[in-house]
Amino acid sequence: MTITAEKKRQVIGEYRRSGNDSGSPEVQIALLTERITGLTEHLKTHRHDYASRRGLTMMVSKRNRLLRFLSRMNRPAYQTLIGRLGLRK
Repeated sequence: MTITAEKKRQVIGEYRRSGNDSGSPEVQIALLTERITGLTEHLKTHRHDYASRRGLTMMVSKRNRLLRFLSRMNRPAYQTLIGRLGLRK
């Protein structure tokens, strides 16, 4: 359900803006997407894990808020990010 430290470093390295960036909206959205994907797989086998389902809902909401923020502040970065992550249409 959680992502490993190595996977987290890989995602941060792939989506960061500069050399020591780890907190930009792009990185946060990519990390949340990775966690959401893992938790979705967990919930496919454990259908009655309602606590994890609530956590998934909160993560999806947080990612949505970050995506809205990014679309308001930097539309081209938003477009490229959703394309790279395979989100939306």
